[in-house]
Amino acid sequence: MSEENLLKLVEVEEPDENDYHLQEQVGFILRKAHQRHVSIFAAHIADLTPPQFAALAKLRDVGETSQNQLGTLIAMDAATVKGVIDRLKARGLVELSKHEVDKRRLLVNLTAQGRDAIERLIPLARDITEETLAPLSQKEVATFMKLLAKLA
Repeated sequence: MSEENLLKLVEVEEPDENDYHLQEQVGFILRKAHQRHVSIFAAHIADLTPPQFAALAKLRDVGETSQNQLGTLIAMDAATVKGVIDRLKARGLVELSKHEVDKRRLLVNLTAQGRDAIERLIPLARDITEETLAPLSQKEVATFMKLLAKLA
């Protein structure tokens, strides 16, 4: 199915300004899709939250980085990423150290246990993505991801 035909499938009639149906609203549909994905995630990876997994996966990719930079890289505000890092540290998956020059700056890195955990979880994460996108064809997945990226 071409992107044009796919878009025709999701076209909605011109809305009546007095007509509002929650189930047709982008935020509602995105939230339902997110809830489905989180449920699939929890079924495969029960001992980490998606934000905790994201932090470990990004640290695997970039290596040691500041706590603030990690938050930026995984789209989390400073308070949220601090909580995520604190929980991962308590489990021995990450370690914190002070920057050599700027002592106010906290650096985050994977521990050996954290590296082992994320390497073990990456194949499960691929399965989660595949299961989340299973209702779509390969072409639809490509179009969907392209359109989502435009919104992000």
